[in-house]
Amino acid sequence: MLCRRLGARIVATDEASRFAASFDASKISFLPAAVVKPRREAEIGVVLELANRYRVPVTVRGRGTTLMGSAAPVRGGWVIDLLGLNQIRIDAVAGLAHVQCGAKVADVQRAAAEAGWFYPPDPSSKEYCTIGGNIACNAGGMHGGKYGVTRDFVVALRGFLPTGEAVEWGTATKKFAAGFNLRDLWIGSEGMLGVVAGAVLKLIPQPATRWTLLTSFRDEQHAIESILRLFHQRVQPAICEFLDRESVRCAESAMQTTIFPGQAGRPVILLEFAGGAAEVREHKRQVLAWAAEHAAGYRAARNREEAEQLWTVRRKCSGAMFELGDAKLNEDVVLPMKNYVAFFRFLQRLKRTSGLPIPTFGHLADGNLHVNIMYHRADPKETRAAEAAVESLMRTVVKLGGAISGEHGIGLAKTPFLRVQHGPAEVKAMQAVKRALDPNGILNPGKMFEEVRIWKYPRLNVHLPWDHK
Repeated sequence: MLCRRLGARIVATDEASRFAASFDASKISFLPAAVVKPRREAEIGVVLELANRYRVPVTVRGRGTTLMGSAAPVRGGWVIDLLGLNQIRIDAVAGLAHVQCGAKVADVQRAAAEAGWFYPPDPSSKEYCTIGGNIACNAGGMHGGKYGVTRDFVVALRGFLPTGEAVEWGTATKKFAAGFNLRDLWIGSEGMLGVVAGAVLKLIPQPATRWTLLTSFRDEQHAIESILRLFHQRVQPAICEFLDRESVRCAESAMQTTIFPGQAGRPVILLEFAGGAAEVREHKRQVLAWAAEHAAGYRAARNREEAEQLWTVRRKCSGAMFELGDAKLNEDVVLPMKNYVAFFRFLQRLKRTSGLPIPTFGHLADGNLHVNIMYHRADPKETRAAEAAVESLMRTVVKLGGAISGEHGIGLAKTPFLRVQHGPAEVKAMQAVKRALDPNGILNPGKMFEEVRIWKYPRLNVHLPWDHK
């Protein structure tokens, strides 16, 4: 039926195509029965109408950069691959981007920049990940503290309900208050409530100037206490990236150099300020005075080329962590600023009690920290320690008023912890919404609500384009 309606050029059932769509960056494979690559948005509706009629599970994917297993077709069925829907149109007068779901985030940013505009959400996989996937997971990035996350830039969505019916949530206007806000309900729903085909995104003017500063500190607690003093001065960096000692040592090993001469392995904070020339000039004065008082070392970029060299430290750390273990539990937790110090004290205890390296880096401007529990998969003792450590991490994050995910979502990987974050009434409310919009449960089944311990599954030995190592 699917092939008859759409044709062999759209529907693939060969083994190679099915395998390529069977996993995402979590590298856990579940073979689908067919892969559909729409060339027109209306073809999404055809797939969903048939799937709903015959109760076929459907998983939607862009590039598959998600680490949570969100795009893995755990129940088989059909995969809709949306990479072919990638058109971008910039409305330079209104400051809006009209994009299809398969457009890469970096391509949207480049198209906006050519027209003098800026699209801030910038996940580290932006050269690969798609706007549709970013909307599904409400992706963030390093600019989140100042500018916000994907949700803050979505003006309108169009797409399809699980029945195949076409819908539009909002219009290409700056205001919209006509009916329930189902647009925001779709954002972050991980492809479980509908399929995004296209979006209208808000753009902001390009910052007139940028200034970048790399700072080092004697230890993590001093770094955190120091940055909080800067925040208390109402200084708002565009980017504020933190790397702890383990992350820095990994980056230095990968780069075969010391970030600050004579200060090997010290935690660093990388700051970038963006805005008007006068605003950045005033921030520069304040921040240099702060760095002189609190930092063990600091170095400013004199131009964008030097700034890019400083950013190399941040980009190298994640992939370099695999020298500490061949497996990683990468958790993107969020903490309120008032509990930063308490959280890092907890991390030091967790490292001691687990006996595992736990390099941590992330976005201090919004509290979104990437905690990486490293272990060797073949070592039963280390595996048990990693499982216990991630459980302790999640419970402590929630106890400190934080969130178990800031930008990755739940997918499969965080299903054991959804009920750590949410009580029974909250989970039931979410399940009621799911049943209302997807009564036959065809869209991305097996995710979020059903507990899966993804680290117990065998991982594929494949190298993806965005893998650091």
